[in-house]
Amino acid sequence: MENIVNVTLANGSAADIDRLIADRRQVTTSSSCGVCGRRTIESLAAYAAPVHARWTIPASAITSLPARLRTRQLVFDDTGGLHAAGLFARGGTLVDAAEDVGRHNAVDKIVGRMLMRDELPLGDFLLFVSGRTSFEIVQKAIYAGIPIVAAVSAPSTLAIELAEAYGVTLVGFVRGEAFNIYAHPERIAADSGTSDGE
Repeated sequence: MENIVNVTLANGSAADIDRLIADRRQVTTSSSCGVCGRRTIESLAAYAAPVHARWTIPASAITSLPARLRTRQLVFDDTGGLHAAGLFARGGTLVDAAEDVGRHNAVDKIVGRMLMRDELPLGDFLLFVSGRTSFEIVQKAIYAGIPIVAAVSAPSTLAIELAEAYGVTLVGFVRGEAFNIYAHPERIAADSGTSDGE
């Protein structure tokens, strides 16, 4: 199997483990980006600019996102226990997908890949996540320049406020043929075609 490391202690080192642990400084660490976890929208002002994108996407493309992302959730097929994030082009084409135990990590994987390809900002894409939308996920979208964030579940109140303040279209409860729009509805078109705007 992949991603497994077997460690065998040798030369009596097993007896030293308690001593080594006792001498260590106990510190709580986080795998967050450093600005994730801020508690107010105002605290982001020095780090991010509002997202500006004038293109639209048809409502039918939004409702197709869960099924399109689901086709790329191969580990979920085996475990039933992973979140997923998908990066979609304007017309709804799935460009990249990632799975992880944490939905934040799945988003990080996608944004990280695009950063490594020197393709940021992502103003021509939308982000779809398989869980709820928290403040941190909207925050990551803002830093990446993603104008639309959608999810199968609900956004938090702070996520809605952040999306509204920073120009992100926030969509939740994308299930079947329905969804809710919580911020900047102007990017979701009722017709069947996309519009690039100016």
